[in-house]
Amino acid sequence: MRQSLLVIWMLILLSCSCRNGNPDREQPQKPGKNEMAEMNRFLVQKDREIIENYIERKGLTMKESPAGLWYMIEEEGEGNRLRDNDRIQIAYRCELIDGTFCYSSDESGPMQVTVGKSDIEPGLNEGLRLLKPGGKAMFILPPFLAHGLVGDGKKIPPRTIVVYRVTVIGSE
Repeated sequence: MRQSLLVIWMLILLSCSCRNGNPDREQPQKPGKNEMAEMNRFLVQKDREIIENYIERKGLTMKESPAGLWYMIEEEGEGNRLRDNDRIQIAYRCELIDGTFCYSSDESGPMQVTVGKSDIEPGLNEGLRLLKPGGKAMFILPPFLAHGLVGDGKKIPPRTIVVYRVTVIGSE
C-alpha cells in the first residue's frame, strides 16, 4: 500500500513538473509575405531552369508566353485561332518533364474541351488559344500553370512540370 502511494505521489509530481515547459524557448515563426514571395520567385526560377535545360537537351525551338507557358506550334491548322467558348476535340499526350507517361487520348479517347471554360489546366487553356482547327503543338506547363502545389491526386505529383502534345481534331 505504501509503495502504491509512493508511486502515485511520484506520478503526480512528474506530471506537474511537465506542464510549464521552457518559457524561454522561442516559438517557430511563420514565414511572412516577403519570405513567401521570395520562396515563390526561387521556385519559379528553378522551374524555368529545368524547362530551359529540357528544351536545350531535346533540341527544341520553343517560345515563352507572357504568362510563362512554353509552346511550339508544329502545324498551324486552318481558319481562325480558337477563342473562349469554342467547343473542340483534342488528341493529346500528357507526360511529366522527366518523360513519365500520364494520360493520352489513345487510352481515353479524344478530350472534349470548351476553350476557357473546361476544367483543364490553365496553361493548356492558354495554349489552345494559340491554335487553329487542325493545329498541332507542344506545350510545357510550369507547375503554376498545371496542377500547382497539390498535383492531380492521380498521376501528376505536386509541383510538377507537365508536357502536352496536342492536336485539335474537331471543332464546332
